[in-house]
Amino acid sequence: MAMVCESTFVGRRHEVAAARKALARARLLTLTGTGGVGKSRLALKVADAMRGAFRDGVEVVELATLEAGELLASSVATDLGLRDGESDPMALLIDHLAERRTLLVLDNCEHLLEECARFVARLLREAPKLRVLATSRQRLGVYGEQVLTVQSLPVPDPGLPPHVIARHDAVRLFADRAAGASRGFELTRENAADVAWLARRLDGLPLAIELAAARLRAVPLERLVSELDERLRDEGLTSGTSPAPLPSRQATLGATMEWSYRLCSPGEQRVWARLAMFPGGAGLETAEAVCSGGEVDRFEVLDLVAGLVDKSILVGERADGGVRYRMLDTIRAYGYDRLTGEEERELRERFIAHHHDVVIRNRIHETVPDQLERYRLLRRELPNLRAAIELCLGGAGPPAVGLEMAAELWSFWLLSGAATEGRYWLERGLERVPAPSRGRATGLWVYSMLALRQGDAAAAAPRLEECRALVRREELADVLPYAVRACGVAAFSAGEPERGLALLEESLALHRSAADLDGVAFGLYYAAAYGSRQHPELAAAYGEEMLELCEAHQAPVTRGYAQLVLGIALWNLGDARRAETLVSEAAGFTRDIDDKWCLTQCVEVLAWAAGARGDHERAAGLLGAAHALWQAVDASPIRLSYHAPWHEQCAARAVRALGVRAYEAAFREGARLGLDPRLLVDPGRAAGSARVREGMGRNR
Repeated sequence: MAMVCESTFVGRRHEVAAARKALARARLLTLTGTGGVGKSRLALKVADAMRGAFRDGVEVVELATLEAGELLASSVATDLGLRDGESDPMALLIDHLAERRTLLVLDNCEHLLEECARFVARLLREAPKLRVLATSRQRLGVYGEQVLTVQSLPVPDPGLPPHVIARHDAVRLFADRAAGASRGFELTRENAADVAWLARRLDGLPLAIELAAARLRAVPLERLVSELDERLRDEGLTSGTSPAPLPSRQATLGATMEWSYRLCSPGEQRVWARLAMFPGGAGLETAEAVCSGGEVDRFEVLDLVAGLVDKSILVGERADGGVRYRMLDTIRAYGYDRLTGEEERELRERFIAHHHDVVIRNRIHETVPDQLERYRLLRRELPNLRAAIELCLGGAGPPAVGLEMAAELWSFWLLSGAATEGRYWLERGLERVPAPSRGRATGLWVYSMLALRQGDAAAAAPRLEECRALVRREELADVLPYAVRACGVAAFSAGEPERGLALLEESLALHRSAADLDGVAFGLYYAAAYGSRQHPELAAAYGEEMLELCEAHQAPVTRGYAQLVLGIALWNLGDARRAETLVSEAAGFTRDIDDKWCLTQCVEVLAWAAGARGDHERAAGLLGAAHALWQAVDASPIRLSYHAPWHEQCAARAVRALGVRAYEAAFREGARLGLDPRLLVDPGRAAGSARVREGMGRNR
């Protein structure tokens, strides 16, 4: 029984060549065309073919699952691996792309047409080396835009000789997919005319052809042609006995999907419609939990999903958590329209409840062994989590649940670099839940911490003040330590380190008295980090305690941060050797999970260590790598009190030892490597200075 499907790219040689030629002379190319015509696959093929032409790479961003246009810039920044360090992700993107020769592919823009047009216009204006390849059912309407309309695949006349029929892309696509559906299928002299007839009936639309080919699992080709001809005739899409379909390709696709839908069993039809609720696809356990009910028994879902895979309605893809099932956007939209009113209401309730449970069960800030698995799961589920929060905050679910989900994801927003998105959902949730409650108080302190992380103290201050007042008035003892911690970070941001440290220690004491293990772990982190400059011995003690706690509970993500803050404290105490060992290990782990915020600080500290040993060329290279990473997280070592003095001292010493020209050369080489963190620990792939490579290799 087929559960995972992969397909090859067929045809489009002329379109690929035309797109490459257009992108060579224009900075924006939009592939337009009707749904199901193959715009996305063509864009990916073009992007792959042009990788060599773009020195700084090709970036592909899928927009079909993004429903909030306000999150466009922050979502693209996150997909490009940029940590959302400030409240303006657009500025972060512009700074990152300004001097880079990059191809940015934006797939499925039509539902965010105005937002995408403004976004692309500004990027092209302020990043002169950037080129954009977009797919959309409509042109973006941006100045200088080139448009390539993606047509249906060429279809042959059934009366042509078989060898001529076989050369047409529509026929080749059908034969390729048919061979996957029906083992042993081949295009022959005997069946070539039937395949050509079928391709013409389907107007050469790739998605319609694939849906039809999947039917060969159940019926022979002759029966398939008869069924499809009858269905299209019922829809008025053929005239008499003429094989030529009427002009509306979208009507042809709709009729083909209606035909496919009617060929599904009642259970398959219901699962198709219910899985359409999931913009990010779903694993089998999720499908069983949410899509069962009524006429669909939970134990039947596996077989029903397998049937939909066989019919090419679902695509099964291997992921870290097993096989994940998704639909093409056009098929998903069709399925969603098949939901009945009462069924849709019940499905929404189950969808929201399931994803609320996903958030609560996968808090990354809990000090547990599966932190990394939780983080990866939340990344996979993000489109569905967004949909669940939107349902709650958009009026189709309980707003308090949406606010709680947004707030409980606080550690995910920080680790994934999506502070702007977190603030967006929290702001909407706080507007919808104005009454005093524990949920509102939590949302207020989380919003404040995200704003402070972005350097937006002005936005954090009123929310934090309201949180403190609410906590006192409602006697929310469990929220109090988090509110006090946020006040401590705010004090450091305002240039009051002693007051800030006192507040952080007060928060830590409150967590201890409440036996809140997770609160203690993060309380130790903040106290160790912010106290490392003025009180390094105290900070080292906090760091040691945090590391012991993480090791005792086998919490790998939190352990990386413990190693970092302990390393910084030890550095301030003069124990450079142990500091470097700890930070090197943290750098390796955070590189592997793509946590650029921790990695950036680690590389910075490793530069100080190299300079202290007199290895100034390596120090300059690592400062360059750190510089590129600081830019990626839209931050600066100068903005962090525990980094600034050592950064300036390290750079000054390296310049004196090497001279300006040699320092700048090593710095530039390090900056070139910095945005590919794997190169920092893989000397075999790193280029440039041998001593920089050697030094980086010591940190594997």
